[in-house]
Amino acid sequence: MNLPYRPLVLGISVLAFSAAVLASGNHYYAPVTDPVVREECGSCHMAFAPSMLPASSWKRMMANLDNHFGDDASVDAQTAARIGRYLVANAADTGGRQYAGKLLRGVALDNAPLRITELPKWVREHREVSAREWRNKDVRSKANCVACHSAAARGYYDD
Repeated sequence: MNLPYRPLVLGISVLAFSAAVLASGNHYYAPVTDPVVREECGSCHMAFAPSMLPASSWKRMMANLDNHFGDDASVDAQTAARIGRYLVANAADTGGRQYAGKLLRGVALDNAPLRITELPKWVREHREVSAREWRNKDVRSKANCVACHSAAARGYYDD
């Protein structure tokens, strides 16, 4: 590529990315960037963006990994501490504030649910999904975001 065109190509790339973020509007949540969190949490399900829940929810969840929604998700103490620190630091009411307001509007942060799928905005956004669709072999769970939102692992939850 001719050198004078590189800034133009870079500029167009930045604009395209910015447009994608703006277009996603209320449906972008910064994805997990910590490799340990991504690996440990992502080994059983998509590693959910920490900004989807407040710190109190993540703390309660991390304190009960031996019964993580019916499964034993226990990890060694050092790994649990690292995951907990990351989730709390990037939670809806801490470092993830710029993404979280839309999802947590009206939710008491000290008594928020542990399941993202129980948040009022999540319920409203998914009210038109039938029980039959949830049971589809490619979906099977309300927590399987990527079944319908192909870019969810990158933080985009638009339809």
